[in-house]
Amino acid sequence: MLQKLKALSLIQKIAIGIVIGATLGFLFPKATIFALLGELFVASLKSIAPILVFALILASVAKHKKNEKNYLGSILSLYLVATFLASLVGVIASFLFPVTITLQKAVEQESPQEISEVIKGILMNVVQNPLQAIIGGNYLAVLFWASLLGFGLRKANEQIKEGIDTFAHAITSVVQFIISFAPVGIAGLVYHSVATTGINGLAQYGKLVILLVASMLFTALIIYPFMVFLKLRQNPYPLVFFCLKESAIPAFFTRSSAANIPINMKLANALQLEEESYSISIPLGATINMGGAAITISTMTLAAVHTLDIQVPLPLTLFLCLLSALSACGASGIAGGSLLLIPLACSLFGISNDIAMQVVGVGFVIGVIQDSFETALNSSSDLLFTATAELASEKRAGKKLSVRERLYRYQSEEIVD
Repeated sequence: MLQKLKALSLIQKIAIGIVIGATLGFLFPKATIFALLGELFVASLKSIAPILVFALILASVAKHKKNEKNYLGSILSLYLVATFLASLVGVIASFLFPVTITLQKAVEQESPQEISEVIKGILMNVVQNPLQAIIGGNYLAVLFWASLLGFGLRKANEQIKEGIDTFAHAITSVVQFIISFAPVGIAGLVYHSVATTGINGLAQYGKLVILLVASMLFTALIIYPFMVFLKLRQNPYPLVFFCLKESAIPAFFTRSSAANIPINMKLANALQLEEESYSISIPLGATINMGGAAITISTMTLAAVHTLDIQVPLPLTLFLCLLSALSACGASGIAGGSLLLIPLACSLFGISNDIAMQVVGVGFVIGVIQDSFETALNSSSDLLFTATAELASEKRAGKKLSVRERLYRYQSEEIVD
């Protein structure tokens, strides 16, 4: 039995963990020791991820040579376009299938009222003390300071650069060790969800949940693959399904883009992508590639609009798409994530903050589903667009290693491991 378990891939072990966690949640809902396993797993990944990002970026920038190519410009463009298109999907779906909600008690929590507050928050996050940034998991500041220090170390001797590179690989080894416990950790997370939430709390908001989930699935299975096709000019679905299977599933259960950064970096390395690019693009994507958050903001806002029977002109609708996309890019820097940016979008339609915060309250009720799908979409697309940009560049350069060949190599090496 042990030999058969060892022969399974990580994703197969995770699937077994999901079944075990759900079963234990139904049978023993008060056995909190199982939930602790999930909390420990997520906390471990969140703790090591900022150090991993800092070390990899520092090593990559310090070792960079003048004529070496990276793909960050192309990746950044994909991130921004994808977030806007996801917001557009949320808006169109909300008008095609309008949903109203029952507004109950408000959530007493401060939220930004103007886009200038979001932008100011992002800029202040960039220049946060680097030690505080690592401790708090502020990836904008980690990216900024690691890059600056890396530039400063470019003139250092090769022994120092090799020492930094060795340290980065040591942190990577620690991350791989933690990821090996993913089946146990995710079993604990599933147990906690089943034992504490069930489906009763979601029943009254079923239509809203379905609309959000359907919009995110449409984005993941239609919009993003079409973007990949335009870049690669070949069938995008092998790469799309790989990212959904290997990255979206862990992200779904951890509900944390930060916790999924080490997993995405491991997968990028397994696909033989350039470390110099993915060590920056993956944590950057966890900050600004927020298609799921854009869908949440636009859909929840329009649910309030439909509930209050407000007429929306087309120009204002298009501006909502843009505002949702821009706000989503700042969601990770604000306590409460995408939900606390809903009042900002609601203010476009003259909806008072009291009512808007009631919509946020609804968001917290359905959060166990909404946040899981949102994180899965956000995090898996970080890997998807990072791989797409590099593969497209290689294809233009005439290199022969296709998407299928890379995926085949990954699967072969995983079986050997």
